[in-house]
Amino acid sequence: MLEVIILAAGEGKRMNSARPKVLQPVGGRPMLAHLVEAARSLEPGAIRIVIGAGADQVRDAIGGDDIDWVLQAERRGTGHAVAQALPQVDEAARVLVLPGDMPLIRADTLKRLLENPADLAVLSFIAEDPAGYGRIVRRDGRVASIREEKDANEEERRIEEVNSGVLCAAASDLSIWLERVGDDNAQGEYYLTDCIGIAADADRVVDAVVAEWPDELLGANDRAQLAELERVYQRRARGALLAAGATLLDPDTVQVRGPVECGRDVVIDVNVVLEGRNRFGDGVIIGPGCVIRDCDLAAGTRVEPLSVLEGVRSTGACSVGPFARLRPGTELADGVKVGNFVETKKAKLGAGAKASHLSYIGDAEVGEQANIGAGTITCNYDGVNKHRTLIGEGAFIGSNSSLVAPVSVGKDATIGAGSVISGEAPAGQLTLARARQRSIPGWKRPSEKDEKS
Repeated sequence: MLEVIILAAGEGKRMNSARPKVLQPVGGRPMLAHLVEAARSLEPGAIRIVIGAGADQVRDAIGGDDIDWVLQAERRGTGHAVAQALPQVDEAARVLVLPGDMPLIRADTLKRLLENPADLAVLSFIAEDPAGYGRIVRRDGRVASIREEKDANEEERRIEEVNSGVLCAAASDLSIWLERVGDDNAQGEYYLTDCIGIAADADRVVDAVVAEWPDELLGANDRAQLAELERVYQRRARGALLAAGATLLDPDTVQVRGPVECGRDVVIDVNVVLEGRNRFGDGVIIGPGCVIRDCDLAAGTRVEPLSVLEGVRSTGACSVGPFARLRPGTELADGVKVGNFVETKKAKLGAGAKASHLSYIGDAEVGEQANIGAGTITCNYDGVNKHRTLIGEGAFIGSNSSLVAPVSVGKDATIGAGSVISGEAPAGQLTLARARQRSIPGWKRPSEKDEKS
């Protein structure tokens, strides 16, 4: 049986942030959220997260009924952190320990580590610049110890194989080794890495699995390192889109901040931001400067430049924008057109419906082939409650009309331009609601002289 311990108690002072280090975002999500996702993919018997600085913030941000939270009230190093969690771990379990600031690690890499039969296995990588990392010290090819940089001599500092902070061992063994770890070091802390030397001295088999992709083992202690993690994440995410059949017209300008399911021949233009979970069917086109968040866009949907879509679902090929804002709860059927400077919210537009310019459609259902004229608004909020507007199939709403909800416009009804509609507009009829036009003979504009008098 496998149990996972994630070390997430660090404050991260060098981040200069009110948020704990593990909540700093990479790819639009906290670093710790990425670790939890990777851990869950291993299907462990338990996930235990050691928290300290900003403990309540971390719990609230990550959540999850499958997580056991362990408080490290006094933070005295990684060995001390693991020791806080071990009493809750099944003695027969194998334990995988992960640092909470390693968001890029792949599940496949962790599985390779878990497949290693050593009594204690660590994940290592070859660093171009090993400064700041614990060095893997080998004797006759076997791992003998891990030397933290502040405690390493000059020869040890030249070692390029470094420790990632990830290890696995039997819970019973790890408990025994941690009891022998001391704090006689430059930091005055209990290092988890000291277990490697203790195990090796006891003639237990210690091995290091070298990661194929060092970038996935990067951590972050400051904003510069966090920016490097983001760069690696974006490169990986863009590569996944390209492999799925998408065309990125300028990959370096596309920001991916969450998972994207992408069909074939999708085209994503420059300066596009993809947030949350998105799904794009075959042939979807996203124009330049768009922000797409938590959307499901059917095949053939086209989003014109500088539009913002959140929580939008299209069920057929439709056209959105440019300069459109579609808010959560918007549903677009086949052939719908939502044009420039149109805003929608909790609006369902039937097949072929059009709102081409300068309109607000909120808490509304628009029938098939209905046409919403420029300047139309659904007045859905009375200051306390929201109310719905129903617009029938084939209805024509004249420009600059206000539909005061709750209100219903019948099938094939026509609303005269400039009307304020607060009652039912019957099917097939013209409904007008505006003041009678009149001209006043002899009227003159006030002059400057009149104003002074």
